[in-house]
Amino acid sequence: MAGELFFKWIKQHLRIKAFYGTSENAVKTQLWIAISVYLLVAIVKKRLALPGSLYTFLQVLSVTMFEKMPISQALQQKDYTNPQLTHSNQLILFEF
Repeated sequence: MAGELFFKWIKQHLRIKAFYGTSENAVKTQLWIAISVYLLVAIVKKRLALPGSLYTFLQVLSVTMFEKMPISQALQQKDYTNPQLTHSNQLILFEF
């Protein structure tokens, strides 16, 4: 029963879409990395006393991961899905 709850939590919070290795060691390594990153982000959020939920913070980080901006500035933006609305230091590789 405890194992089921653990894997349910992993599925809901860690967003592991696919495993890159199929051996037991590879799966365990990827799980530990995902848990470690989740905990590090939770620690950063708490130390910086950032408002909002941890889920929202993780969403903002996933969208703004490769942009050069302070975390506090990224959290103040209202539209996290459209990087064209803000000044970005990223190059545009493809124009549609």
